[in-house]
Amino acid sequence: QVQLVESGGGLVQAGGSLRLSCAASGSIFSINTMGWYRQAPGKQRELVASITSGGSANYADSMKGRFTISRDNAKKAVYLQMNSLKPEDTAVYYCNAEIASSFFAPSRDYWGQGTQVTVSS
Repeated sequence: QVQLVESGGGLVQAGGSLRLSCAASGSIFSINTMGWYRQAPGKQRELVASITSGGSANYADSMKGRFTISRDNAKKAVYLQMNSLKPEDTAVYYCNAEIASSFFAPSRDYWGQGTQVTVSS
């Protein structure tokens, strides 16, 4: 079994910062791309940022310059530093990872349970 456990969400005022963390555990042979998605009430889940195992990062346009994704391969963890937060950043943030559980198994997507981020104006 593979689990992704997120932490770091909460309530913050506009202009503030939060750092989200996500750690993978369980039967893991390799982890490819890791990322963060978010889903606001009444909206579809959207990509926030992703990062490859080699460290190449990709951001949604509205997050560029404000959010920074990073990962620690040894800890099987991914992080999202969020600065200059806006009320429209309010959403449930989900960790995602492409994980192979063994040498012979194909990679598949795993999701965390989500962590609430609320930005007050």
